[in-house]
Amino acid sequence: MTKYLISFPSGAMDFPAEDFQAVVDASHAVVQQAKDAGVWVFGGGIDESIPPVMVDGDGTVTEGTYPQTRQIEGGYTVLEVPSREAALEWAAKIAVACRCAQEVRAFQYDPAS
Repeated sequence: MTKYLISFPSGAMDFPAEDFQAVVDASHAVVQQAKDAGVWVFGGGIDESIPPVMVDGDGTVTEGTYPQTRQIEGGYTVLEVPSREAALEWAAKIAVACRCAQEVRAFQYDPAS
């Protein structure tokens, strides 16, 4: 089976503040469905209050990140499912719960893992 990354930027979530708890509840329900189905690997949101750092091969830590990844934030889910179609079905469930479109990407297969 292939692992799929299903994600969205935090700015994509555009709903009234009074709907926040309903969105949380709906997203937790989809997570539970994925766990019950045995496809859940992990998921969560990037803590945007903690700035990213770069760690070099010699252990040097530098504030910041790659220029092309400055906008990595939002929510991420990794599922392991039997097909791309199954990943798209789960992405649709997450899109409904989070009230925003989801990006779907497949991880490359690594026979050593």
